[in-house]
Amino acid sequence: MLSDEQEKILSHNGEVLIFQLSKAKCATEKTTRLHVNRMAYDSGTKLFVQKSSGLFSMHGGSLNIEIVCCSCTADFRTGINLPCILMRKKKNNSVFKYFLLLLHSSNKFEQCLNFKLDYELKDDIRLLNGPTVLWRHAKKLFYVSTKTCTVLNASVQFSSIEWADEIENEGIVVLGTRTAGLPEEKDEQTLLKSDGAIWGSEFVVYAIENQKTLTGTCFLPHAYSSVISCVHVCRTAISRSQFRTSVVAITHKKQLIWFQDGLPKDICQLPYEEPCSIQVVTTSRNDVMYVVSFASRNVCAVQKDSFQVASRWQEVKSVLIDDFIGTGTEQILLLFKDESNTDSLSTFMITDFGEISYASNINCKEDFPPTEELQENGFLTIQALEARLQAGCTSVRDLQQHLRLKEKVLFESCCALIDLVQEREHILPTAEEEGLVSLWDDTENLLHPLDKKMTLTSEVPEHLIEKLWQRVVDDSLVIGVKITESPNLSLNDVSLSLVMDHDFTSGSPVIECQSKIVKLNKTFSALSISSCQMEPQPKRIKLDFHSKNDLKKEYPGRPSKIPSDGAKTFVAVTRLSPLLAFRDICCMILLHAKRKKYQDGNLQESKQLTLLCGKFSLCLEDISSGKYSVNLLRNNNQCTGTMEDIFAILAVSLKFSFQIVSSDCTLTPVNMWLLSQMECMPIKECPENMFCHKLGSLHGTVFNWNPKTPFEGTLTFFCRNQTVLFQCLHSLLEVLPPTCKVKPLWLESKDVLTDQFALALEKEMVTLQSSFSSAVSEVENNLTLSCEADKKMSRVTVSSLSDKKEAVRQFREELQNEQKQSALGMNRTVSGALYRQITLKIAEAQLCSDTIAWRLNIS
Repeated sequence: MLSDEQEKILSHNGEVLIFQLSKAKCATEKTTRLHVNRMAYDSGTKLFVQKSSGLFSMHGGSLNIEIVCCSCTADFRTGINLPCILMRKKKNNSVFKYFLLLLHSSNKFEQCLNFKLDYELKDDIRLLNGPTVLWRHAKKLFYVSTKTCTVLNASVQFSSIEWADEIENEGIVVLGTRTAGLPEEKDEQTLLKSDGAIWGSEFVVYAIENQKTLTGTCFLPHAYSSVISCVHVCRTAISRSQFRTSVVAITHKKQLIWFQDGLPKDICQLPYEEPCSIQVVTTSRNDVMYVVSFASRNVCAVQKDSFQVASRWQEVKSVLIDDFIGTGTEQILLLFKDESNTDSLSTFMITDFGEISYASNINCKEDFPPTEELQENGFLTIQALEARLQAGCTSVRDLQQHLRLKEKVLFESCCALIDLVQEREHILPTAEEEGLVSLWDDTENLLHPLDKKMTLTSEVPEHLIEKLWQRVVDDSLVIGVKITESPNLSLNDVSLSLVMDHDFTSGSPVIECQSKIVKLNKTFSALSISSCQMEPQPKRIKLDFHSKNDLKKEYPGRPSKIPSDGAKTFVAVTRLSPLLAFRDICCMILLHAKRKKYQDGNLQESKQLTLLCGKFSLCLEDISSGKYSVNLLRNNNQCTGTMEDIFAILAVSLKFSFQIVSSDCTLTPVNMWLLSQMECMPIKECPENMFCHKLGSLHGTVFNWNPKTPFEGTLTFFCRNQTVLFQCLHSLLEVLPPTCKVKPLWLESKDVLTDQFALALEKEMVTLQSSFSSAVSEVENNLTLSCEADKKMSRVTVSSLSDKKEAVRQFREELQNEQKQSALGMNRTVSGALYRQITLKIAEAQLCSDTIAWRLNIS
């Protein structure tokens, strides 16, 4: 037994650490020892047993050495949480020396910090990550850490410190109260609105590392600053430059209050007086409990969901939270006061308010509350569990209903697609059959049969499908369909679908894929990459009602008109790995398009088309043997292969274009770089493109160098990912002269171009409206002036005549003039100059919108 011990208890990594400071028996003894015992819970004996121990000796006058506080903090050198003990040694002349000890896993102590003060630390002492020591003295905030090694003070005054911890992007943050300062302009209305005049104090939040004051009302309202005794910040996040917080706080009036973003949300009345601390525990059932300790050695637990007291205990010496039994979740360790036993862990209880509950050496008559309180505890616990169970059952029912609805929608969609492939009419169930209520009036015969609105495969010419092929590139499966168009038949809005046979899947047979298009002619000019933006089509395209925007992409050029002997290759790209789970698979390829028939250059018919192109099979043996692999071989300084191989590589690659400009030298190093460092060879079938044969991640990259002038050109990359792009650019910049400028093309995103297109269309409509309005207004003004002049002349003439017959004749002529003016008003014309001005404005507005629409289409 040690003489005159001072003891502190701490939990760390599921172990209980007992720090005992043995002071000297007499003043002549020069050594003071700090003992530590690591205690671990033994599930066999249901007791805590000693695992290891350690010792730290301190020299000098030992009668004035004591433990100030202890906590677990992160060491900034390793980021590991370690037990940390703050020691105090009183010297002569009222000087206090403080030193900070870290306890490592080997039970060795390390003195990481020491400092001297001319006063004793008493108020609001905190040990934080770093480790950092933070305290309050004379309404000032002081701190010292292993990084600073000197005591620093903050520029903000604090009357109390309620909470301190780390917040992401802000570092260590301190939440406290201070006396609210009155505003400088002391007029009556300002005084009435100020916190100082109303509450007398306010919350203040200060970030130590950034040395700035944050808004305290994001955590707690200023009205609670005078009644709060303890605070725990559960969650902090920053959204739109504002803090989003969840805080629980204890008031002097025995209340536990939950605040969300600075507003009170719920309140719980606590059973005991003088609450002093709050801890949070997450149990094995994922329940969150707030454990509140009181100065009278009483403890209660409040459940977060119901925000009611679930349990309470009396005569509790210490409360620790950790995973003591090794289940992976937290438990509460209650150490009860036992006068008959000096061992700190002789009387304890471990519980998580569920299946875990262990107790040792507890006398129910002395340490447990009376029977009435036990019954009340049980009633409160049952109430909280019932509320949680009811909420859980409601959530499960909602999820089940949502899943059933999803399964029904997927099933109906698959049936409709299968009926479409097999040329059968699919009848959708009515709203009454589905148990739904229609949001609009039902109209009979609203849905036309499929044979009326969808062109069947029997109406398509047999020679339309020229070739069907497939390739495997890395983890992608590429399916290609080559079609031939005639001058009288064209396809628009084309996309491909892959549908699995019934024998291979019990779920959705539709395979997710991305459709792309490649256009070629006999000279392969479509594969040449332009060095600048191509002009859009000179005429505006009028879209009919059935047009739609499918996901399409051309590689890489876009001829404005497909020649009669041209061909189009449509490809579908999908992930290969999910399909390999079926080992052997068979899929149908569907082509969806809008078919347009022309006669003498005029559109005669436009119908939706769904065409069964064919089937393909896939198995692991064929993939392993390289049957569908891409084979581009070297042959006499050229790279040879099939066009399908080239299409497959381009389909799975990402396209990036860069403009290279040199002001003082030619761009000859680009060709040398492609041929030597990149080991590229021109592709025989399209010599403008070069295939990289360099081993490693760059293999398979396609380059296209198109010099516009000896000092300017465009280099296009077709690569697997952005990492390969960065490697190529890094290698290229090393060979280019420093004065060269490399500028990426097509920087506009689709969102930016969409906004620009909307503004351009709006400007076009405003131009049309203003131009025609000004023209109509000018014609009407001229007509009005002419009519008024004629009326004046008529009135003057009539007033000077005295003969009635002459007057009737005059009125008849006036009527005829008005009829002529009315006819002129119905047939208004404008001058040639005004018409040219209007036409120029409209053409400029339409040209701007056409250009943006073209850029959006190719982006």
